[in-house]
Amino acid sequence: MVAAGIAAWGLGLVWFAGAIPGRVADPDTPTDAIVVLTGGSERLAAGLDLLAAGRARKLFVSGVYRGVEVAELLRLSRQAPERLRCCITLGYTAGDTEGNARETAAWMAAEGYTSLRLVTANYHLRRSLLEFARAMPRATVIAHPVFPPGFKREDWWRWPGTARLLAVEYNKYLAALARGLIAGPTRP
Repeated sequence: MVAAGIAAWGLGLVWFAGAIPGRVADPDTPTDAIVVLTGGSERLAAGLDLLAAGRARKLFVSGVYRGVEVAELLRLSRQAPERLRCCITLGYTAGDTEGNARETAAWMAAEGYTSLRLVTANYHLRRSLLEFARAMPRATVIAHPVFPPGFKREDWWRWPGTARLLAVEYNKYLAALARGLIAGPTRP
């Protein structure tokens, strides 16, 4: 019984790793908003580039540390503050991916938005999409993965750091699935 459970988990991990995107499937469709989940500098840079390219009206950065302001983020990312400052909102309440989804859902409702481009790491995307679909079942969400340089998608099992990261992310994904089955959809 235990061996069967371990085998099922291992097969699931292989499926999970194989489903991690290696490219942005839809880089061009405009949305009402771009949503960046904090956790890596390439995420914010991608979100700012998308905003500068006119892919959305506003950029929402979810899960920002209290005390961080838009001007500081723009300075750190070397973007022109006068051009982008007006269109960026920071969310300070989220502490995890489920919180990101709830925080974003509340912001989207307040703005009257119905579509978003979700920017996060490719290995984090499946769980993020699950949480966002649960929090905003009627919203159109376009996945926009970024590709952290230290994450080895190909031959991931040969890289202990990547394998460990994937195992942790897969377990979090399973927990999110289970929580959804038990609790049902979340509300903003």
